Amino acid sequence: MAAIFTPGLKVSEHTVLVKDRRLPIEGEVLVEVGQQVGADEIVARTELPGKIYPVNVANQLAIDPGRLGEAMIKAVGDSVAQGDVVARSPGLFGLFKSEATAPVSGTIESISTITGQVIYQAAPIPVEVDAYIRGRVIEVIEGEGCVIQAAATLIQGIFGLGGEVKAELAMAVEAPADVLDVSAITPELAGKIAVGGSYATLEGIQAAIKHGLAGIVTGGFDYDEIKELLGYEVGVAITGGEDLGLTLIVTEGFGKIQMAPATFALLSKKAGSRASINGATQIRAGVIRPEVVVTFDDEQMPADRIDPGEPRGIAIGDEVRGIRAPWFGRLGEVTDLPVEPVVLGSGSPARVMEVRFEDGTVARIPRANVEVIEQ
Repeated sequence: MAAIFTPGLKVSEHTVLVKDRRLPIEGEVLVEVGQQVGADEIVARTELPGKIYPVNVANQLAIDPGRLGEAMIKAVGDSVAQGDVVARSPGLFGLFKSEATAPVSGTIESISTITGQVIYQAAPIPVEVDAYIRGRVIEVIEGEGCVIQAAATLIQGIFGLGGEVKAELAMAVEAPADVLDVSAITPELAGKIAVGGSYATLEGIQAAIKHGLAGIVTGGFDYDEIKELLGYEVGVAITGGEDLGLTLIVTEGFGKIQMAPATFALLSKKAGSRASINGATQIRAGVIRPEVVVTFDDEQMPADRIDPGEPRGIAIGDEVRGIRAPWFGRLGEVTDLPVEPVVLGSGSPARVMEVRFEDGTVARIPRANVEVIEQ
């Protein structure tokens, strides 16, 4: 029988992780295949072109555009600093001279004696891409970036806000059912990634931002409070670019949902280790999961890519989580995988699985309504 697959989150203490690190536009790659890199090491850099600023300098000097060339002190291609005098009118009998200054630091791209405009281009914006994780470079993509491979602990979440952060993991609560509120945010957590339990309150997250925490990993959070936290609605495309002040990762779902005991135990085991986290989330085609990554610093990776092999299908005994009502957020174990479709209450046939939940109840659930927690 063919293997059965269903969407899943990875919660793995030891896996081989491969990360593409690419520039937004062509640039310079600073590493080579086989090189060991640290998480903060810059692997590629480039420069984004600066913004264009057209200014009618002839109008500023109150002269005819045809005389602009005579009034210019700076020429095309010259570098200027903001406030530098670039043109000066001859005035009347040497008096009443007027000046035009550069609105931005950069270069002069063009001077038009027809329109009277001077076009400035702001200084290029440097862009650097770091390795994000400690590992070995297994591929260099010329002019774009590289691929890094590492042995790591990987925990994926359901939803996240904020971008890439690298900091020490610290436990802010004692049990997976605990709430991360204001009382859990202490000065000792400043600059660290705090691990909560079943729920993070809005006030707790606001206190974490105020105290300078790098990130929060929690079981649940209220979706309705995202707008209050950010000041705007989150779009349906992708998150990760929010200027929140920290990175938030939700491992279970929206509302008060106990963090999976295995996930909490693994995070507790890694407390004190430096982690890389990213809140970027995309739920449509090309799914992107928010993640917590802790690499094994003492494990060397080969220079070649490791073949992960064929993906394993879902099997009896696997841990799953409900992703739709009335099982949303509940954890259970697969006890049966019927081969034949079952007619649901709606009258539609569907492939189902039998799941025993933590409280002992057993239910037959459409396979589309669960996700596997891949260990």
